[in-house]
Parts: sequence; structure tokens; C-alpha cells
Amino acid sequence: MATILTVKNLVTRFYTRDGTVHAVNGVGFHLDEGETLGVVGESGCGKSVTMLSILRLIPQPPGKIEGGEAIFQNHDLLQMSSDEIRAVRGAQIGMVFQDALTALNPVLTIGKQLMEPLQLHLRMERKDARQRAAELLKLVGLPNADLRLEDYPHQFSGGMRQRVMIAMALACSPQILIADEPTTALDVTIQAQIIELVKRLRQELGMAIIWITHDLGIVAGIAHRVQVMYAGFVVERAAVRELYGRPTHPYTRGLLGSLPRIDEREGRRLANVRGLPPDLLAPPTRCPFAPRCACAYDRCRSENPPLREVGPGHEVACWWDLEKGGVRYEC
Repeated sequence: MATILTVKNLVTRFYTRDGTVHAVNGVGFHLDEGETLGVVGESGCGKSVTMLSILRLIPQPPGKIEGGEAIFQNHDLLQMSSDEIRAVRGAQIGMVFQDALTALNPVLTIGKQLMEPLQLHLRMERKDARQRAAELLKLVGLPNADLRLEDYPHQFSGGMRQRVMIAMALACSPQILIADEPTTALDVTIQAQIIELVKRLRQELGMAIIWITHDLGIVAGIAHRVQVMYAGFVVERAAVRELYGRPTHPYTRGLLGSLPRIDEREGRRLANVRGLPPDLLAPPTRCPFAPRCACAYDRCRSENPPLREVGPGHEVACWWDLEKGGVRYEC
């Protein structure tokens, strides 16, 4: 498959009164046509900031993209003018935000908000844009689409608002859809419906998806590859079956060990990742996971390991694997 997006050495900082927040520290990845890349990690690890940086949606100030490349259709998104990147957002790269109630404008009807990108990017007449907006609502499974165009966001349930956000993101048939924890505030039944909807739309429209989440259970059912982030770094990346079958980084093992499994013996205690999340005000000069890692040794506390390949398409940033070789948690 052809690569549709390539990100290299992305660095984003936030300059605050308390100091410099090292939010994204040299992140790189690629996305192929038609695939789903899952991006996982705990809150504050840089998942959302990475994707917002690519689309140049970081508030400046206090944020600043310090370096890197984001190559899309042979153009660097980070070097585009304001007008050029505005033409890409929504039209070629769509984004579904985490909280649909705050992402939607409360004083505009759903129809108006759906029609806006169609009129802006595709130059549709109002009548055609309205018809297309109704088709989009039907596409994402909302009944009585023609009538619901006149409703406001507060008249929709949480699951319906997420469907509206997905419809807006798909309005101009983008090549990439970025979904930023779109099921976090929803109950389990609605989560499953949204996930099945996105999988169906991916098959029908052939778009690539970046799915941001902290829920490894969701990623297992939707992603082709998984990228694990911690403290603004990518610490492990692999195909979904490889990552779940052979997790290598101590942080990934801790995340997976904290999930209940139906194939485990009864009475097994769930694992926990000990310690506290890292202080992002501190310059990243060592392995960011070292203070919480049972296997950490001197080099982990003085140098930050690079990503290296430990198998086909399986990359890990860990000094233990590089120097000690493989088996851990016997340490």
C-alpha cells in the first residue's frame, strides 16, 4: 500500500509561566492508504497534541511547533501558509474531536454546520449542500435526516452528536480521518455502534484512519497497527496482533497487564503501572519511563533510547532490549 502521510521528528512545546512543557519530542510515524493506526497512551502523553500539531491547530501562544515534517501529498503541512492548511483541514484531512458538545457550535443548527464545509471547500450551492448534508446524516445512521437538519446540538444525545461530528468530518470525502477519543464519554453500547460505523465507513470510502485512545480494548478491534506513546515519545509500534501477542516495552506490558482477559485463569490479579506520570516540564534527557520501570538500570537514567526494530515492523525504544536482550520482569 502507498504511504499517504509521513511524519518525521515532530517537536511541539508549550511555553507557560511555570516553564516549558515538552509535549511532543521527536515523534515520527507513517500512515498507509486505507489502514487504521491506533495511537494509545495515558492522558497527557502527547497523542492529541501530535495530531493537532500536524493540522496546525495548536494555539500559538503558548504552543509552538519547534521542528519536524508532516508530508502529505508531497507537501509539508508544517510549512504551508494559513490559507493552504485551511484548505487541507476538513477537505482532505477530517477530524472528530473528543467532546462533540463543545466542538459543535451551540447557536447554529446541525444543517448549517454540515453545509459550511461543503460550501467552503466544494463550492456547493445552498440547495445542493443541504441535500448532501441530509445524505451525510443518513450515512452515519441518523433517522429523519431531513428534519434533524433544523435541530441544534443540545437536541441530540451524546451518541447522536458523535455521529454528527463524524458526518462533518466526512463531508468532503477526506483521505484521512483523525478520531480523537470519539467514544470516551459514551456508554459501552454506543461505543460499539460508533466503532462499527467507522469500520463500515472505512471499507465503503477507502479512507485511512488515525484513532487516538487510551483504551487498548477498542484498538484491538479496529486498528491494523498500534503506536504506544509515553511522555511525548513513541515507545513501541507494531502490527496489532504482534503488539498484543508480544508486547516488549515495559510500559506496553503494564498497559496490557491491567486489562481483564477472558482467557486468563480465575483469580489472577491485574497488573498496575506503579508511580506517577512524568513531569513534562523537565527536559527529556533520559528514558521517560525509567522512574516507573522495574527493569531500569544506570543507562536508562542517563540516556533516552531510540526506537529500534526487534521484529518485522515491530519497533521499541528500550535499553533493556538493546543491551540485556529480550526477557524482562525477571529482573
